[in-house]
Amino acid sequence: MGIIVGLPRSGGSEKDLQLNFGKIIAEQVELRAPHLPAEWYPQSGVQLTWPHAGTDWAHMLTEVQECFINIAREIAKNELLLIVTPEPEAVRKQIAATVNLANVRFLECETNDTWARDHGAITMLDGGTPSLLDFTFNGWGLKFASDLDNQITRQAVQSGVLKGQYTNRLGFVLEGGAIESDGMGTLLTTSECLLSPNRNGQLNRVEIEEYLKSTFHTQKVLWLDHGYLAGDDTDSHIDTLSRFCSTDTIAYVKCENKEDEHYAELRAMEEQLKTFRTLANEPYRLLALPMVDKIEVNGERLPATYANFLLINGAVLYPTYNQPENDQKAEAVLRQAFPAYQLIGIDCRALIKQHGSLHCVTMQYPQGVIK
Repeated sequence: MGIIVGLPRSGGSEKDLQLNFGKIIAEQVELRAPHLPAEWYPQSGVQLTWPHAGTDWAHMLTEVQECFINIAREIAKNELLLIVTPEPEAVRKQIAATVNLANVRFLECETNDTWARDHGAITMLDGGTPSLLDFTFNGWGLKFASDLDNQITRQAVQSGVLKGQYTNRLGFVLEGGAIESDGMGTLLTTSECLLSPNRNGQLNRVEIEEYLKSTFHTQKVLWLDHGYLAGDDTDSHIDTLSRFCSTDTIAYVKCENKEDEHYAELRAMEEQLKTFRTLANEPYRLLALPMVDKIEVNGERLPATYANFLLINGAVLYPTYNQPENDQKAEAVLRQAFPAYQLIGIDCRALIKQHGSLHCVTMQYPQGVIK
């Protein structure tokens, strides 16, 4: 699986990029109250939980590990990379030729699977001090084994790999891919996921919203009641459908084909997005990402999406699917959203075979968490 490297920096000099980061830092430092930083907040590093023969990737291990190596290489160029694996020496040998090992940290740990977005810690800041929130991960509503993955955050903190205040939130089921934060007091989520009876079925929508507001110190929760992807195991994670790109911009998946099974639901999602308002009571700038053309394995449609991009320091890593026209359209939309960032496409056809993509296998940590 290849990586689309060499895409031009999407506007702005290195100085502009540094000024942009400086502005973000200054803006966030003023937020002395606890808050959930946006993904564009400066990062210390990103977690990858590495695929091995004991995971569902066993039948295509070389293929998916090549994809992970491509992701690891780009992350380690810009910041620290935490690799969680039961086989650190084997992984070190796999990545040594292409990944900057000086920026790699390892946590030796038994794992069920590879979806770091959903079993990783969700980090809050309080005047810059990180608090690592450890929610229960139950395999997306008891669909898959998760007992080992559910212990990774505790082991990472106990080992000192993650620095910060460990906060036990194991009484609530929540995955990182289920929520988006603008860093300024607004959360974006989906009712299909958060109201799933096999997650927090004892709570209703009002109670869950109150919990989110009190836990993340947010002022507003925007609930998407429409939108899904065929083949998705997560019950419509927000990071597959709609993403904050700034405090006033949302990128979302749009289906143009009226014959596609997604058309009605994604059209309804788009209409609901148009009704959402920022904390300043302004409509969001909406940027439409193209729908990936149908990808199937053994007759099953896979939930491929361009919304599953990852922000790292100075760059946006976005998934590609060997669909040149759509891949280029997605890049152009992301260029509008992130004009000061380098855009790097990574072939994620391997990942989508297990119903996830680039953002799903990563978890970013803000400054001060990985050292």
